[in-house]
Amino acid sequence: MVHIAYVLFIFNLTPIMLQNFLPPEIAELTESTSIALAESIEQTRLPTSLSKQPIATTYVHQGSGGTPILLLHGFDSSVFEFRRLLPLLAAENETWAVDLLGFGFTERLAEIAFSPAAIKTHLYYFWKTVIAQPVILVGASMGGAAAIDFVLDYPESVQQLVLIDSAGYRAGAAMGKFLFWPFDALAVEFLRITKVREQISKAAYVNQNLVTPDATLCAALHLKCPGWHQALKAFTKSGGYGSFQEKLDQIQQPTLILWGKGDQILGTDEGYKFQEAIASSQLIWIEDCGHVPHLEQPQATAEHILEFAVSASAA
Repeated sequence: MVHIAYVLFIFNLTPIMLQNFLPPEIAELTESTSIALAESIEQTRLPTSLSKQPIATTYVHQGSGGTPILLLHGFDSSVFEFRRLLPLLAAENETWAVDLLGFGFTERLAEIAFSPAAIKTHLYYFWKTVIAQPVILVGASMGGAAAIDFVLDYPESVQQLVLIDSAGYRAGAAMGKFLFWPFDALAVEFLRITKVREQISKAAYVNQNLVTPDATLCAALHLKCPGWHQALKAFTKSGGYGSFQEKLDQIQQPTLILWGKGDQILGTDEGYKFQEAIASSQLIWIEDCGHVPHLEQPQATAEHILEFAVSASAA
């Protein structure tokens, strides 16, 4: 077996400085944004009301100045989802990304019931302990539903809201509630299959050239974490995020809705519906883009977020 250090020497590559909570496969990353984010990942032991012991919570923190931006990833994902967007935002504003409870590289304690309510509680303690000032809260896909859930309960924590191809307008599939052994285990294991994850990625992008081996690896690194299977199964059986349709008019924060014009995961109708339901909102379509503008068109996405941050602050 060829040692990774020898391979790095032969190809004149700089080895990634691995944190002990990250899987060794992280050394196989090849794209510069992926490597840079891997080297920026930190972890803190976060006390919460969810467990007797602190939860080792994984995050990335870059930049300074301006209103802090906090990024929330989508379903079965991690902070790697923001590898292309985060450094662009951090060039102008202090920027954070956090692995939501039960996802990414954040610790999955067996005593915790993984659910949207637990995610919200964990996120509040992260905000309160680590950031402790109002943020521009950015949620992508399921992260958008988590952001909506959070701002409704903790409005004082959020100055502005950004939804990127967001879930949360309509209820998700309820089938997960009724999964029982062995079908619950099989459903989760299905998501571990490389070809399945590749097909999901292809559906999320308009530009198929962006579905690279590096992108596929970024989307799967957290599967190596202890408890991934059990936590994802528990979250799915909790029912996941429902519909916030009836509560969206309670959101008072200025809200930016970014939506990929070619979204084949959620479609495009819900972009309009979010705009109609949230009083102080604007909808911007991202051209040549699918469900993940922050990965497919990071420059345009960052520009819109930073312009929104400046305009809302000046108002």
